[in-house]
Amino acid sequence: MHVQANGLRIAVDDQGPPTAPVVLLIMGLGMQLIAWPQPLVRELRDRGFRVVRFDNRDIGLSQGFDHAGVPNLALAGLRHALHLPVRAPYRLSDMAQDALGVLDALGIAQAHVCGASMGGMIAQHLAASAPQRVASLTLMMTTSGARSLPRPSWAVQRTLLSRPRGPGQEAAVEWIVHMLRTIGSPGYPADAEALRERALESVQRAWHPAGSMRQLLAIVADGDRTPLLARITAPTRIVHGMADPLVPLACGQHLARHIPGAETDFIPGMGHDLPDALLERFAQGIARRAERTDTHSAV
Repeated sequence: MHVQANGLRIAVDDQGPPTAPVVLLIMGLGMQLIAWPQPLVRELRDRGFRVVRFDNRDIGLSQGFDHAGVPNLALAGLRHALHLPVRAPYRLSDMAQDALGVLDALGIAQAHVCGASMGGMIAQHLAASAPQRVASLTLMMTTSGARSLPRPSWAVQRTLLSRPRGPGQEAAVEWIVHMLRTIGSPGYPADAEALRERALESVQRAWHPAGSMRQLLAIVADGDRTPLLARITAPTRIVHGMADPLVPLACGQHLARHIPGAETDFIPGMGHDLPDALLERFAQGIARRAERTDTHSAV
């Protein structure tokens, strides 16, 4: 279904009892709501939650921004390196308002928020700007964007900035599979056929690489979120792979040092993905963090 959120048409998937505590899942760069695996949603539902997933703006079945054109990421990267302002059609703070708008459209007063990668960056803005709406916070494989933190290897950066070798569905699927393998978990290698099926499902649902580039520009323009972290009052859990090649472990450790009272789950062998073998662990962590919060969550 679609809702009007922050003035935009946003695609939403809403599962579970309408009166149950809500878990809001915010996905990362260029990824659609289906990148949150249905088995994870089921694990959360089995633990008594209502689970809301949505496509971020400019991706999937949500409203796009093609009128803004395709950004020059090389120029944006240079301006960022020179500490110059980076202009973008929208900011991560705008995307946090989209998430808040989804809650508003569904009549949800408060949610347990879980963001992965760019979704975790958006969740930082959401928790800092609307603390009364965030009952608990789970930040997965994400970063504050502090300039002192390590960056991904050039090999990973080249893969993310590359493009499919040709037009058409098959080339897009091959590119997604290659990207997911590059950033995936060495300790939990994905089944080749399952990975391909996941990529095919994504391409068939919506293939919009220009939107991914504009989202990446929003990340570059956002800069360092460290000043936001002290404003986060929600009980916070930080989940990070110790083998993450895209967002190194130091990024999760930095978040843990700067968010008051944050607990951590640093996982050996985990990269920058959501391995099937860890889905129960993720759900259990979200549930335990939620159980420790006040019981005033409402829908």
